[in-house]
Amino acid sequence: MKPQVWAVSDKGNKRDSNQDSYLVNEGLGLFVVADGMGGHSGGEVASSLAVQTFETEVKALKNSQMPVREMIQQVYERASIRIFDKAAIESPELMGMGTTLVSCYLDHNRIYVGNVGDSRCYLFHQNSLWQLTEDHSLLNEQIRSGILKPEQAANFSGRNVITRSVGYERVVHPDIIEREIQPGETYMLCSDGLSSLVPDSKILDCFKTRSLQEVALALINLALAHGGDDNVTVLVLHFPD
Repeated sequence: MKPQVWAVSDKGNKRDSNQDSYLVNEGLGLFVVADGMGGHSGGEVASSLAVQTFETEVKALKNSQMPVREMIQQVYERASIRIFDKAAIESPELMGMGTTLVSCYLDHNRIYVGNVGDSRCYLFHQNSLWQLTEDHSLLNEQIRSGILKPEQAANFSGRNVITRSVGYERVVHPDIIEREIQPGETYMLCSDGLSSLVPDSKILDCFKTRSLQEVALALINLALAHGGDDNVTVLVLHFPD
C-alpha cells in the first residue's frame, strides 16, 4: 500500500544548527526520524549516521529471508554499533553521542514501527489521535511508576533526559510494533521538538482542521509558536481510502 508523504524539519528558534535527521525512501518503504544528542557536532553526526546506516542495512536485508521484526532489530543494532564505534575508535571527541530513532517500515499491507528514545509515532484515524510509541525517558518512567503525575510534567527538571538511545551504548533494544494498515490511516513521526511543546490536543486539532498536505508545516509552526526551544521534525504518512 503506497502512502502519500510530507516531511518538514526546522532548527527552531533557539538552536544554531539542526541535529535532527530524517529519511523518506518510498522505494524501500522506509521512513525515519532521528534526534541527535551529544553536543553541537555529536548530535548531528549521530542522527545522520543512524539514518544513513538504517537505509543501507534495510536495503541490504530487504530481500533476504529474515523475518521483518528480526531485520528491524538487527538494523537498529548495527546503527548503534556504527555510532558507538565512530566515537570510540575514530573520533574520541564525540564520545557520548547518541540519537533517538523512530521508524516506519512498510511490508505489503503491514507497517512496522520501531522506536528507541523519545521521538514518537502517532496514528490519526477517524478523527482520533493515538501515541503508538512509548517514550524511553526519565519523565515517562517517573509517570509510569506513579512518582510524578502527568500534569506535573511541564515543571519536571529531568524532562529532557532519555533512558535509551542509539549509539550511546553499543547494544540497543528497540520497541517494535506491528500493525495491519487500514485505508484512511495517517501516521506521523516527530522529534520531541514538537511533542514536548505542543499538547496532543493541539496536534489533533491540527489534523482535524488542516489538509494533510498542510499538517507537517502547520505542526512545525505550532512548535515554533510555543517557543521553538529545540529542533523539530515532522514526517506524515497517509494511506488513502
